[in-house]
Amino acid sequence: MMATGVKRAFEFILSPGNSHDAPQGRLLMETVGKQKEVKPLIMDKAYEDDETWFIATSLGFSPVVPPKSNRKNPWEYDKELYKMRNEIERLFHIIQGFRRVFCRYDKLDNAYIGFIKIALIFVAIR
Repeated sequence: MMATGVKRAFEFILSPGNSHDAPQGRLLMETVGKQKEVKPLIMDKAYEDDETWFIATSLGFSPVVPPKSNRKNPWEYDKELYKMRNEIERLFHIIQGFRRVFCRYDKLDNAYIGFIKIALIFVAIR
């Protein structure tokens, strides 16, 4: 999910529960497309691989992600900006508060995505 704050998600992709986050994140970045100006992209360590870093920078994002502890050439990142990642995590928590999202009663992906969109709209206007 790409979000601009606690109450504003602007793009998301539903992925299988058994798949890794990084390929879906790269697909989501490509869906959003090239940016007109450089924008920070706050991510967690699941997205710190070289391929994701390359795609993010080529699309006009400035990745803000801490390097894994075993990385041979770690990089510097904006620690103050990275603290804002909790806003996205709080949005996930708020959406999980909707029982239908949390329990995933819907068998079809389209129905589940529809209810996630309804939950995001409800959160945005609340």
